[in-house]
Amino acid sequence: MSTYFRSTCHPWASLLFLFPLLAAYEGGVYWLGGEQADRLRNGADSWLRWQLEVFGVGHVLAAPAVVIGILLLRSCWRWADRPTDPVRVWFGMALESGLFAFLLWQFSQNFGPLVDRLGVKVEITLQTGRTAQILTYIGAGIYEEVLFRLGLFGAIALVLRVVLLPRILAIPLAAVAGAVLFSAAHHLVPNGEPMNPYVFAFRVIAGLYFTALYVGRGFGVAVGAHAGYDILVGVTA
Repeated sequence: MSTYFRSTCHPWASLLFLFPLLAAYEGGVYWLGGEQADRLRNGADSWLRWQLEVFGVGHVLAAPAVVIGILLLRSCWRWADRPTDPVRVWFGMALESGLFAFLLWQFSQNFGPLVDRLGVKVEITLQTGRTAQILTYIGAGIYEEVLFRLGLFGAIALVLRVVLLPRILAIPLAAVAGAVLFSAAHHLVPNGEPMNPYVFAFRVIAGLYFTALYVGRGFGVAVGAHAGYDILVGVTA
C-alpha cells in the first residue's frame, strides 16, 4: 500500500489518470457545442485560454497542451521512480476520487444545518449550475485544479520558501491563501455569483480540502474528487 500511495502522487500517474478526462471534456465540448463550444466551457478554462491568447497562443488545443506539457515535463524529471503498475494505480485513483467526492458532498449537505445550530442564520442556495452539462463539471475539476492547486498554491508555497519560511509554515499559509482566492474567484470574476457568506466559507473549506488531497494524494486524485463532487452536486440538486 505504501508503494501505491507514493505512486498516486507521481506526475506520470496523474497524467495517465487525467488524460481520458481531458480528452472527454475537450472532445465533448466540441461535439456538443459545435460553433458555440465556448458556452460549455468552465470559467477557469475560459480564463486560461484568454491568458494564452494574450501571449499570442490562441489555438483550441493550447490549454490542454499546457496541462499535458506541465505534467509530462514533471514526469520526465522523475521518470526513474514512475509507477510500475499504472493500470492498478489508475483504478485505485478512480476509486479514491469517488470516495473523496462523496465525503465532500456529504459535508456540503450538512454544512447549512451545522451553521444554523451555531446560531448563524444565513439563507443560502449553492450556485452549481443545475442545467450545466456534465462536461462543464469535468472541466471545472481539471482547470480549477490546474489554476488553483498546481499553479497558485504551488507558486505561493514557492515564494514563501524563497523568503526562508520553513516548510511547516509555508505549506499551511499557502493552502489558506490559495483556498481564499479560489473561493473569491467565483464571486469577483465577470458574471460571478453574488457574494454570500455561506457559499464563500464553504468554498474556502473545499479549497483546503482539495489542497490536502493535492499534497497528500496527488494532483490526479484532487482533479477526480473535484470533478466527482461537482457532478454529484449537479445531479442531486
